[in-house]
Amino acid sequence: MQKFFKSWGFKVLCALAVLAVALMVRAAAVGDADVFISQTLSVISQPFLKLSSYVSNSVNGFLDRFVRTEEVYLENEELRRQLQEANEKLVEYESIKRENEQFREFLQLKENNPDYDFETATVIGRDATSRFGSFTIDKGKVDGVEVADPVITSDGLVGIVWEVGFTYSHVRTITDISVEVGVYSITARDSGIVTGDIALSSEGLCRLKYLPKNSGISAGELVVTSGIGGVFPKNLVVGTVRSVELDSNGLSLYATVEPAADISGVTDVLVIKSFNGQSGGVSSGTAEKEAED
Repeated sequence: MQKFFKSWGFKVLCALAVLAVALMVRAAAVGDADVFISQTLSVISQPFLKLSSYVSNSVNGFLDRFVRTEEVYLENEELRRQLQEANEKLVEYESIKRENEQFREFLQLKENNPDYDFETATVIGRDATSRFGSFTIDKGKVDGVEVADPVITSDGLVGIVWEVGFTYSHVRTITDISVEVGVYSITARDSGIVTGDIALSSEGLCRLKYLPKNSGISAGELVVTSGIGGVFPKNLVVGTVRSVELDSNGLSLYATVEPAADISGVTDVLVIKSFNGQSGGVSSGTAEKEAED
């Protein structure tokens, strides 16, 4: 009880009581009781009216914030939906763009080589254990792809089909030591064999060997397939000569060749299933046997 008498609430009540007595005295003096009652009720009810107004404003503010939060949430959801649709359209656009580019390349190659029977293919996997960039494509026996079919892009020769599954094929690239390609240089007209080299494989380069010692081949010269043996069509671009050096035996020259095709980054290729002069053999002489094993 003593705490109540010392509290702030008790003091407020006392102040109101004093104010009420003062108003009563004044009303008695002037003889206006109605005014007294009206003023007294006004004084007493004012704090409660303020409290009611505060509570009402607080509730309205809370409801406004809640409604606004819901609106923001719905707006964010709509933006997410629009972003998802935009991303899907972008993926579809890139896919169509890539297909169109590949189709144009196909038409150009077909126009230049009407005897080629092509099969378009996409790289679906790479051999992480191969230092020579071997990869898998999404076409196989069901599409007419066979072992030893050349694999190219519009830039040049990539490699050769080494193993064929029902719906896929494994490709070994021209940087592989098991693949050999008969070539000749455009300017010097010297012939040789392009194959992989362990030391050069980390740089994505090939080795052109068996060049005659008196060869006039030089850096910057273009090297293309010779067509000898019937494994690769004639005049497929293979690459560009980087350097020419004397072989360790001292009897011939060898050259370092940079492939024209992007071996490590290729994503879409063309498989040449048939061409005029095709023999059905393999470049290294062991590819078909190893693929069967």
